[in-house]
This record gives sequence, C-alpha cells and structure tokens, in this order.
Amino acid sequence: MSRFYRLVWPALRCLDPEAAHRLAVFALKRRLVPPPTAHDDASLRQRLWGLDFANPIGLAAGFDKDAEVASAMLDQGFGFVETGTVTPLPQPGNPKPRVFRLARDRAVINRLGFNSLGADVVARNLGRLMHRSGPIGVNLGKNAASADAARDYAAGARAFARLADYLVVNVSSPNTPGLRALQSPDALTAILDAVQTALAEASPVNSPPLLLKVAPDLTDDDKRDIAAVAVDKKLAGIIAANTTVARAPTLTDPKAGEQGGLSGQPLFEPSTRVLADFYRLTRGRMPLVGVGGVASGTQAYAKIRAGASLVQLYTALVFDGPGIVTRIKHELAECLRRDGFATVGDAVGADHR
Repeated sequence: MSRFYRLVWPALRCLDPEAAHRLAVFALKRRLVPPPTAHDDASLRQRLWGLDFANPIGLAAGFDKDAEVASAMLDQGFGFVETGTVTPLPQPGNPKPRVFRLARDRAVINRLGFNSLGADVVARNLGRLMHRSGPIGVNLGKNAASADAARDYAAGARAFARLADYLVVNVSSPNTPGLRALQSPDALTAILDAVQTALAEASPVNSPPLLLKVAPDLTDDDKRDIAAVAVDKKLAGIIAANTTVARAPTLTDPKAGEQGGLSGQPLFEPSTRVLADFYRLTRGRMPLVGVGGVASGTQAYAKIRAGASLVQLYTALVFDGPGIVTRIKHELAECLRRDGFATVGDAVGADHR
C-alpha cells in the first residue's frame, strides 16, 4: 500500500488538498484501495468503556466528516474511527481555499470551519453501515450561527445516542469564532450538563461514553480547570489535542503564515506535553486519547507512555497514505516487546511512574 501511495502521490499533490481528499473518499467508498493483509499483534488489543479495540491506532476526526467511509477505514487497519465534526444543521464552513499542505514541514493548516452535511445525513450514513470491525465515534460541534452552544451539543448527542460507540464534545477547533471560549469552566459545565441530560433521555439504559476534545493552546490554569470539570462530570475521557494556532519558528514552508489550525509533525511535541499534563491532572483516572503529529510507531509509543490509552492520526495519511497504519502498528508492537510490556495497556503512563 505504501508503494502504491508513493506512485499516486505525485498526482495527488498536484490537486487542491480538498479535491485530493474528495478523490480519496471516492476511492475508499468504492473499495478501490486494497486493505492490508497483516493481522494485529495480540499485544495491541485492549478493552475500554466496554468496547473492544483490536489496536490503539485510530483515525482522528476530520477525515470522514460525514460518516461516508468509516467501515472502509476500519478495514484499512485502524482500531477505531472518529467521524465528524458533525453540526446539528448543515453548513458549508469557511470560504475556500481553506486547507494548505506544508510539505516541507510535513504539516497541514486548515480553516474548514466545521463544514458538515448535518446530523440527519450523518445519522443516516451511520445507520446504513453493514458492519463494524471496530468502534466508531462521533465528534460533535456547534453551528457557526448558533447562539446556544449547549443546545447544539445536546441536539448532536440526541441524534447519535444510539448510533455512536462513543461521543466527543469538540470545543477546541480554532476555526469557529468563539468556540475555544467554551473551554472555560462555566461554559463547559453548561454544555456537558446539557449533553449528559440529552443522553440520559435518548438512551437511558446504555448511553455511549462521552469524551472531551481540548486545544493544545491552553494555559496551566486552563488545563487545571478543564481537568477538574472532566473529573467532576465523570467524563469517559479526554482527547488531547486539537490543532494549534501557534506557529513554531522552525516552520519553513511558505504557507506557514496561513490562518487556521496547524496539524502534523510540528504539533507532536506540544500536544504530547498537553497530554502528559492531563494525565497528571486527572491522576490517570480516565482514559486519554493522544493526537497530534503521530507518523510512526515510536511516536505512538511516546503518546502511550505519556498517558494515552488510544492514539489518533490524520495528517500522516496526507503524506504517507493508509499503508502507514500497518507500519505504525508493527513498530509499536516492537517498542512494547523491547521494553518488556505484554500489552499496550501496561505501557500507558509509564513515563509517570
């Protein structure tokens, strides 16, 4: 698969990034991308929130916004897939161009702005899935024009309460004006209260686990406040972290000055620090999902040692194609064996011991 992607990459990079993405989704929907034949190492298996994960490598939100290829991406070797971000009502997002490859830095800047077909369409797509070889989560957002964020997130929770294996409240995208302000304790508490009430009403017997996705651009006080709310509300977990508005001086690509959220290799170290901070602040009492700059098994392992039970990636697919997932899993299993860990769960938070 990696060799195949290296052959088609020169053609894909000539396309606008969004056009290349649409072409990739088209190919995946029609099963034109052959799945890997390798089986996951037994050491990578774990069970969280009552869900079985064949491996801890997941597809981050943003790739499959409208749940068009969730099953296909599981077939590509991901242990779980997160669709979205989904808004209650359809919205086009921000004006184009809004996605930029930084090839020199192996990074991407996007200012998509929660472009979404809306909850009704995504719910229908999820309902049509013929099989699930792994958990599928839904990342929830608010409509840009909405003045009531809590109502929007509650509406999303109701729409997917019986369809999603887990749900994520996303208040950390930098591309919807005012969204990151919702990470303040009062605003966040109001949103989580509304979502948890909606879930209890829509699926009182078996509500999906509820996670929170946070930004990497947080002060120490911000992190302490968010962790306290997450523990108080008994959230199932935290995803750390979303894209960053920071621009490291080491960036060399001419597109580095574009506005939007930066993802990819430059985000690895700052997002891993934020992940480690949340592990310490929550005292390892809830599973964390590490995302940001993962493109190798060594980097996935570093996230796990920093406190992540699961790891997500997206930008690495842009540069290496879906074959990178098999390589990451193989390298991760080797890291576990080298350091004497029988399972991935044994390595979670090892750097804090």
